[in-house]
Amino acid sequence: MGKNDRFEKVYSQGTMNVMEIWVDRETGVNYVFHASGYAGGMTPLLDRDGKPVISPVLNR
Repeated sequence: MGKNDRFEKVYSQGTMNVMEIWVDRETGVNYVFHASGYAGGMTPLLDRDGKPVISPVLNR
């Protein structure tokens, strides 16, 4: 991983049907990425109130 990468993968599951969680290092917002075959998509991870999940941002 490069020193200036903005996103960090914090969770990964599966090989053919992939589910991953990525964190934006600048804002702390968590994103869900799902891929199946040649299709895939990414969306913000939401809590039960519909607000984005935000992780603490650590200065690196």
